[in-house]
Amino acid sequence: MASIQPTAWHPEVTLWLEKHDYSKASAYYEQLIEQEPEARSLYWYLGLLFLLQGQEAEAQTTWLMSMAEGEADQVEAWTAELAQILETEASRQEALRNFQLAWLVRQHLREVQPGNLNNLLQLTCLAAELDRLVVEDFAEWGVIDALEAAPAKSVDFDQLLRSLLSVLHHLPPYEIVVTFVKAALPQIANNSLFMGVLLPEAVSIAHSRRLPGLAAELLELYLQVDPNNLEILGHQATFYQNDRNYERGIEVAQARLKLEQPALEKAHSSHLLLRGLMNSGGHWQQVLKVSQQHHQILSQLTIEDLAEAHPSHITRLFTAPYFFPYIKDDLKYNRTIQNQVMQLAQHGVQQDAAEQTKRFQTPRITTAKNPSQSQLRIGYLSHCMRRHSVGWLARWLLEHHDREQVQLYGYFIYESKNDSIYTWYVSQFDQVVVMSRDCDDNPVKLAERIYQDEIDILIDLDSITLDVTCQVLALKPAPIQVTWLGWDAAGIPAIDYFLADPYVLPDWAQEYYPEKIWRLPQTYIAVDGFEVGVPTLRRDDLDIPADATVYLSAQRGFKRHPDTTRLQMQILKEVPDSYFLIKGIGDERSLQKFFTEIAASVGVDPNRLRFLPEALGEGVHRANLAIADIVLDTFPYNGATTTLETLWMGVPLVTRVGDQFASRNSYTMLVNAGISEGIAWSDDEYVQWGARLGLNRDLRQQIHWKLLRSRQTAPLWNGKAFTREVENAYRQMWQIYCNS
Repeated sequence: MASIQPTAWHPEVTLWLEKHDYSKASAYYEQLIEQEPEARSLYWYLGLLFLLQGQEAEAQTTWLMSMAEGEADQVEAWTAELAQILETEASRQEALRNFQLAWLVRQHLREVQPGNLNNLLQLTCLAAELDRLVVEDFAEWGVIDALEAAPAKSVDFDQLLRSLLSVLHHLPPYEIVVTFVKAALPQIANNSLFMGVLLPEAVSIAHSRRLPGLAAELLELYLQVDPNNLEILGHQATFYQNDRNYERGIEVAQARLKLEQPALEKAHSSHLLLRGLMNSGGHWQQVLKVSQQHHQILSQLTIEDLAEAHPSHITRLFTAPYFFPYIKDDLKYNRTIQNQVMQLAQHGVQQDAAEQTKRFQTPRITTAKNPSQSQLRIGYLSHCMRRHSVGWLARWLLEHHDREQVQLYGYFIYESKNDSIYTWYVSQFDQVVVMSRDCDDNPVKLAERIYQDEIDILIDLDSITLDVTCQVLALKPAPIQVTWLGWDAAGIPAIDYFLADPYVLPDWAQEYYPEKIWRLPQTYIAVDGFEVGVPTLRRDDLDIPADATVYLSAQRGFKRHPDTTRLQMQILKEVPDSYFLIKGIGDERSLQKFFTEIAASVGVDPNRLRFLPEALGEGVHRANLAIADIVLDTFPYNGATTTLETLWMGVPLVTRVGDQFASRNSYTMLVNAGISEGIAWSDDEYVQWGARLGLNRDLRQQIHWKLLRSRQTAPLWNGKAFTREVENAYRQMWQIYCNS
């Protein structure tokens, strides 16, 4: 009998293989071996059949005994023959999606040929498919060593990309991941395909796994093969800034801005540069220059034809005006450009999803239900329902909702694992959808889900802080859409209402908003309180005398406007034996330089400044507020959550009131806590109130007791009453819609 081909099963066993009747196939090969004992390939197949039956020891014994008497060159040839048979069978099992068997075969192929790179890459993919890819095994297999030893462009590129995806997606983001990507660079045959694998995983690592530094490092590797890629540079600048490596983030944004690029990309580049400068803090000379240029770029965009622009580039416009209210209190200037840009961005989104947009605009049958008797379906859309300022504040509305009046649907932009507040939010909703899990990170799919859920009123908690949220809202998946809490109103034409109150946005503000400003009777926000931990700050630890006056400001770097900082230093100058505690996210070195230079220019000894580290948790941060005698608010963008926390802890606050929403937040909160002291309507009044409170201990004590008593009576601390007012607003909105 002639020997069968060494890389194909004997035709006689095909049917048995299809039926997984490996015992009959084994008996057949044993019979062939009796007839032709020198045909080595028969032993390879017999051992393989043992392996497919889970008899690993018998398989190895069969192969080893068959090779035992061979010379070195024979053993080498036989090993190659066995390896080819195992490779062919592994591929067959993979095609049949029998991944467990394919895994088993490839593990034994690895023992036969440890340096077989193709097998190691396939093994990596199988391990990921079976959810058993771990760092220890991956390192033991020697994949990286084999990849580094391979000649450039010699590896199957498609297989390499599949393995790269498996490693990035399934391995914990350790240094070995970076090393693997680095080893893969000489094999890159197509930059766009490589980017198509690397970039989405880098985004996931940065956002879902909260490791922006590692994501930036991965993109640094990509730039070795494609150094001027605008998309990569844009994400890398964001990742560095999110990792608080602000100077590097600024450098990357500056490099991107210098490259030749379309108008939309230039707008994104200038926004990224402004983002880095603002988040770092202390770069105000550059901020003022770049913000003016950014405004000019956006203004030019609003009169250009963007019909050929890529949809993803248009959606970036949603966040482009974000920093203007932090730079100056000019309601008309800021709102005009924001409204224009939002209209442009919405038009681009709706053009790209024209079919869905048309369908969403068709009135639903549910509009006929009785507005006064039926349950309303209320959806809450956000990426902030977690350990976030919005997450801490919005929870009281969810807590007090009357479930006989409303059904609650939660639409979470991202999943936040190991976050207790996120877990609490999930438990509050009747139905929950997570975009990253249920909608494949696709805003259009999330909008479709909202439409299919027949949501009556969709509440946006993000405003323009996240482009994904804006994209969903621009498609108008719900008949009524409302922005609340997360920022100022978005200005997106598809949003119907903005929840405010008479103090934060008076009647004259409506002129600057495309949304209808819906003013709640007293306050646009109320909470039942805050969890407070154990303080970790003591005056003697900071070398501050017990009888000194202590001012404090706890804000992010981009709220540190030099004009307001100068006013704060003037207050310090007028109050002897006073100190200023400065806390908040930003670049420590540039912020210290920023404050010390302004202090010196006003004539204040910089030694009276104390720069505090971040507290370990929100509860500790709130407890540490008690170290302050007075909190000095920021302007033109006030505190919001920080103001509420300050007032809850009974600490007097000085705020400067302006015209825009962002500069009236603390004003409405003080009014709704029953406090008039500390409200300044000019720069001079801000300094006067700061000095007066610093010099008058009795006045501070009076305010402290008023704030503590206000917990029992003030609208600001009555989440239940606030919820009833919000629900009443929802009912009226729905009545108006049904009547129309």
